[in-house]
Amino acid sequence: MAATDRQFGAVTVLVGDQNGKYPHGNSLWVRGREATVVIDPSLSVVNRADELRGRADIVVQSHVHEDHVAGVHLFPKAKVYAHREDARGLQNLDGLMDIYGYGGLNDAMRHFVEEQFHYVARPDAHFFEDGEVFALGETQIRVIHAPGHTRGHCVLLVEPEGVLFLGDIDLSSFGPYYGDAWSNLADFERSLQRVREIEARVWVSFHHVGVVEDRHTFLTKLDRFAGKIAERDAALVEFLAEPRSIPDMVARRFLYPPHATMSFIDAAERRTIEQHLDRLMARGQVERCDTDLYRSCE
Repeated sequence: MAATDRQFGAVTVLVGDQNGKYPHGNSLWVRGREATVVIDPSLSVVNRADELRGRADIVVQSHVHEDHVAGVHLFPKAKVYAHREDARGLQNLDGLMDIYGYGGLNDAMRHFVEEQFHYVARPDAHFFEDGEVFALGETQIRVIHAPGHTRGHCVLLVEPEGVLFLGDIDLSSFGPYYGDAWSNLADFERSLQRVREIEARVWVSFHHVGVVEDRHTFLTKLDRFAGKIAERDAALVEFLAEPRSIPDMVARRFLYPPHATMSFIDAAERRTIEQHLDRLMARGQVERCDTDLYRSCE
């Protein structure tokens, strides 16, 4: 394996370019006595195709997004698994488009995931549920459902090593992403609390942070990551000091930086903003003052 990889007993963290910065990611390679598993085969795995092709017996997905399935095609004989709520995104490309929910951008997204992320449908994909265990001999992988990023997003605990794979609870300064049709802000908040309570010794994020080996450091990063939600609430309330429409808010950008230009950004911004508006109106912090306009109540 590459020099940057990290080893924890039966677990190897396949560290991606720039510590897994998108479009790359940090994948797990788990060797058990009875089977070998790759978790979230990313472009980092694709970059090692000569070394890894066909060597995994099982592919386990934390969830189904383009960057997490980029290497699935390298393991055509492996059994492939995702949570019941996300498995359709593996089974066919229409299912993945449903997860995104970008509507008129579907044709562009289809091309994007096929060309840039080597998407290959797996109609034979299996599904798992919360609490299921992949027994590999002396090593096992336990599924913990942690929805919000997608309906089927899970974290995966490898035991006895105590390695918790966080998927896209990535601890980054960007903060939680819940901008797709199958994303949910309230679910994400509950998942952040659930993950906080899991006993582990090593935490691995798919993007950016990578490996964390100290619980205090993990909790500090988790709190900062979760804190972006309240920051977005506050930024919206401030922006709505004057009446604004949802297109005004989308143009202002509360999720992505102004220089980001990817085609799906407006759709993700809108989905994110609408969820924040719902909670802010329920709290009495924002009101609808016209058919198409919103303003803060403070």
